[in-house]
Amino acid sequence: MERHAAAVRRVRLGSRAGLVALGLVLLYLVYAWFAFDIPHLIRTAEPQRAVLLATDSVAHKVHVTKSLRNPGFEVAVEGERTATYEHLPDWVRADAAGEDVFVDLGEGHTVTIDGQTLTLTTPESGPITVTATDDGVRIAYSGEKPDWVREGYNVQTDTLVKFDARPTIDRRVQVTRSKMEIHRFFLGWEHFFFPFGSQLHGKSVGELVDLAFSAPRLDPDQSNLALMAETIWTNREWQHRAVAIALLETVLMAVLGTLTAALVALPLAFAAARTFNRIGPVRFALRRLFDFLRGIDMLIWSLIFIRAFGLGPLTGALAIAFTDTGTLGKLFSEALENIDKKQIEGVQATGANRWQRYRFGVIPQILPVFVSQGLYYLESNMRSATVIGALGAGGIGLMLVETMRTSRDWENTLYIIILTILLVVSMDALSSWLRRRLILGR
Repeated sequence: MERHAAAVRRVRLGSRAGLVALGLVLLYLVYAWFAFDIPHLIRTAEPQRAVLLATDSVAHKVHVTKSLRNPGFEVAVEGERTATYEHLPDWVRADAAGEDVFVDLGEGHTVTIDGQTLTLTTPESGPITVTATDDGVRIAYSGEKPDWVREGYNVQTDTLVKFDARPTIDRRVQVTRSKMEIHRFFLGWEHFFFPFGSQLHGKSVGELVDLAFSAPRLDPDQSNLALMAETIWTNREWQHRAVAIALLETVLMAVLGTLTAALVALPLAFAAARTFNRIGPVRFALRRLFDFLRGIDMLIWSLIFIRAFGLGPLTGALAIAFTDTGTLGKLFSEALENIDKKQIEGVQATGANRWQRYRFGVIPQILPVFVSQGLYYLESNMRSATVIGALGAGGIGLMLVETMRTSRDWENTLYIIILTILLVVSMDALSSWLRRRLILGR
């Protein structure tokens, strides 16, 4: 009976503890809800901007632009310096002077430009007429103002200075007193392989295959296949060569930093392990050194080395090496303190000297731990090298930040993100394979 009563009390105490823990978690969530001002974040969130970002990442935008200050009319792909159409696409018609322009945006959306006046027609609303003046713009609606139209005002003069309409996510019309601009999105990454002005631009897969293996040379100095490879590799807009070099720098940064940390941490770990070093002050000093090195975050180390040595992959490798020396040194020393002494005694019984005892009695025991931890940190450092590179250490992280700063090249940003993910996945697969080969003997 006493045992049963004690068991019942333990169950009740466990239930009460669980309820208390659940109450504390709920209390913390309520605190976090107000401490981080989640209601304000929800009110001010702009999901449409997220949709626009996603659209820019998987599609390319073509601009139809007419200047109102200087004579000029052009159709160009946004984000590409040389991608201006010499011959208008079939959905744009204009006279030679660019005064009368007709743009078919698809699905019943059309834009007509007559001198200083633009008329937007959509299936959902009547025509909207916008006239550019010296002071701003004048807008005439045939019905109520649609909710997808935004008007920009000059607060000082109380005049309308901008018309911005986005009837759908992939269509946009803007008018100011200086220019008229029509945007149309097309799904896909334009000019990913061949740039706009290339001889190979616009050719189908069948035409490219014929050129590669049967057609006469486009460039007398090299074969068509070599010309294709060189054109893709040197694409100025997508910068495949620069991206490949940046990926290589990121890999080298992670490998060099991790390898340096492992090689430095291994001998220090022997000196910090109680089983191999009886001098307490030395062990204490080394363990505090490990605490210091890993106590400062890798990003802080990178900022320190950037100030000391300037920008470049070396600073990233040093930041990784310093942080991981502290972490691996601690892990290695703990592994050394937990080894089986019987194996060392067995090797010593054969007449082996000190170094032979280490070689045949210690290393085989700790090697799986060393390899496993080293490979794990190599995987982790591949991601860390990307973040460190974004601070200025170079590599793919720096290119990623540069594409994001423009706020236009979101398709390039997605391209780099995909390559970074593939790099991390490949390193993870390689690390798993090496662990199986080196540790399990498969």
